[in-house]
Amino acid sequence: MSNQPVEEFRNQIAGEWTAAVGGKTFDNVNPADTRDIVGRFQASTSADALAAVDAAAAAFASWRATPISKRAKVLLDAADHLEANAAAFALELTREEGKPLSLAKDEFLRSAQTLRFYAIEGQTLAGETFPQDDPDMLVYTQREPLGVVTVISPWNFPVSIPARKIAPALVTGNTVVFKPSSDAPLSGYRLAQALVRSGLPKGVLNFITGSAARIGSVITESPHVRAITFTGSTDAGKHIHNSVPMTTRVQLELGGKNPLIVMEDADLDLAVDLAIKGGLSLSGQACTGTSRILVVKQVRDAFIEKLVTRVRSLKIGSGITAGMDVGPLATAGQLDTVLSYVDIGKREARHLIGGDRLAGEGYDHGYYVSPAVFADVDQSMRIAREEIFGPVLAVIDVEDYKDAIAKANDTPYGLSAAIATRNPRYMHAFANDIQSGTVKINRTTTGNLVNAPFGGLKWSSTSTFRESGRAGLEFYSQTKTVYRGC
Repeated sequence: MSNQPVEEFRNQIAGEWTAAVGGKTFDNVNPADTRDIVGRFQASTSADALAAVDAAAAAFASWRATPISKRAKVLLDAADHLEANAAAFALELTREEGKPLSLAKDEFLRSAQTLRFYAIEGQTLAGETFPQDDPDMLVYTQREPLGVVTVISPWNFPVSIPARKIAPALVTGNTVVFKPSSDAPLSGYRLAQALVRSGLPKGVLNFITGSAARIGSVITESPHVRAITFTGSTDAGKHIHNSVPMTTRVQLELGGKNPLIVMEDADLDLAVDLAIKGGLSLSGQACTGTSRILVVKQVRDAFIEKLVTRVRSLKIGSGITAGMDVGPLATAGQLDTVLSYVDIGKREARHLIGGDRLAGEGYDHGYYVSPAVFADVDQSMRIAREEIFGPVLAVIDVEDYKDAIAKANDTPYGLSAAIATRNPRYMHAFANDIQSGTVKINRTTTGNLVNAPFGGLKWSSTSTFRESGRAGLEFYSQTKTVYRGC
């Protein structure tokens, strides 16, 4: 537990670090030890939110006219700052969110990589010239920024997700209002701080913390806001999508109920490793995390035996302590949700291991639950259909490949899916048959490249614009077609 004085962090609005108009704050606590207050943040009001949107709108014309090389240099300098301070910032991330320190450091380094990618790739975004029959006319397209972009990010990847949203928005000439999750705002603050100190003009990036209930409608429904990029729950995403003006562009990355199919020819040790890393390494708190494991019956018993043995051996504790495999859940709300689904699972299916609220030294002041595994799960059960967002694995029997695909696709979600197999025919068929935006073959359902598109199908996304990679630039610009006579 930290004995340091609690630091207060302020909003960034119109180039100034300012306190909320109402003078209220909220505490950001360590989920591994809730006695540890990581920081104190502004409980912003609608007036603060309006000021942030107005500042972004006022800064747009000038930032749009800023040469692309200067916009790119801001991202490159911010990347250097994040990389130089990755160790210190990672400790803060672990304290506020709970993930292992090594993964927290990797997240900051990855975010620096993201900024550098868009600094370079953003300078290649251009229009097209079209051939036609009139020798006295030139027809071409040009790409233009949209205006004010609202970025709303979650707590599970509190720096890497906003980095992949903010970087392409800024390099294409948009201004930004950035609201991080109130459950992990410090890492987002560090990202905003890095960009501001790297030379962003006043108002180009505005950082604001507080309750979505108080400020959400202002930063999403304002006529100044031309685009919203949101990662979070499906219900919240639906609300945003249904409430914003028709002319506001919306990008949503939402929930998942991601399957891992284990075929009869699979390397079972590898399959178990994929299930553990994909489903439990982040305490199950990844939108791409493995939650359903569909196992061909002829290897089901052997797979379950190996899986339970591995789960039993996992070390649970604070992410700051080296050697821990599973950390705490991020919030009290997540703790209650997971425990309630464990109770549901015990009534619906065969409980094999875990799902206990941990107590005793090292656990009493944290949100710790032992990883749970259920077997004999069928498609009608809630633990097979609803997103739990915790360390709960549901093992579902399948007869063969066809049955596995049918059950894997029997979900309203379509974010990420994986298969464990040695058979090239299964590999090829799986890539075509699975209804998922991300497809993994002998890899975990989690993880995606900075330079590759990311997004889901069905309820997992708006299925319009993708994030990450070059495709991630397209959302933040619009096309204008020009007919020019000589």
